[in-house]
Amino acid sequence: MSRILIVDDAEFLRMRISKMLIAEGYEVIEAENGALAVEKYKAEKPDAVLMDITMPEMDGLTALKEIKSFDAKAKVVMLTALGQESVVLEAIKSGARDFVVKPFERERVLNAITKLLA
Repeated sequence: MSRILIVDDAEFLRMRISKMLIAEGYEVIEAENGALAVEKYKAEKPDAVLMDITMPEMDGLTALKEIKSFDAKAKVVMLTALGQESVVLEAIKSGARDFVVKPFERERVLNAITKLLA
């Protein structure tokens, strides 16, 4: 089954998404900031990434660009809060395949992952 890297500084959100994806049969890897996401991406080579935009140490946009710099085929979906439209546009231009607005619906996350891995 596919391995998904979940990146968010909010532990409760990582746990919520992890439980959801594990229940669907995915293997899950977690990181709490962009810097760790880049490290874990290099080490674990996940099939897809679900990454928050706003995080300490390294934000999601910077992490996205760094991951894309060494893996142009990386499949990344950004998690965003309402009101971050300009950042979302930059993320899409930088290679993100999709975005999910928080608070999110379970089906929206699963559809984004399914589409990403298709």
